Amino acid sequence: MFGAINLSLQGLLELVLYIGLIGGVCWLLIFLIDYWKLPEPFNKVAKIIVMTVAVILLINELIGFFGGQPPVRWR
Repeated sequence: MFGAINLSLQGLLELVLYIGLIGGVCWLLIFLIDYWKLPEPFNKVAKIIVMTVAVILLINELIGFFGGQPPVRWR
C-alpha cells in the first residue's frame, strides 16, 4: 500500500532535531508576542501566523522524510 519505507538513524536524528528546533523557535516567538503585550487582535493574528508557518514546515519536513516530494524546497 505505502511501499517500502527506508528509515535511517541519521535521517531520524535530523528529523528529531528539526522538530525540536521548530518547536523551540515557535515557543520563543509566542513567548515574545505575549511578553510585548500586543493589542488583542494583533496578538491572536501573530500567534496564528507563527503556528501556521510551524505546521507548514513540519508537514514539509515529514513528507520529505518519508520519501515523498516536499511541497516547498529550501535547498
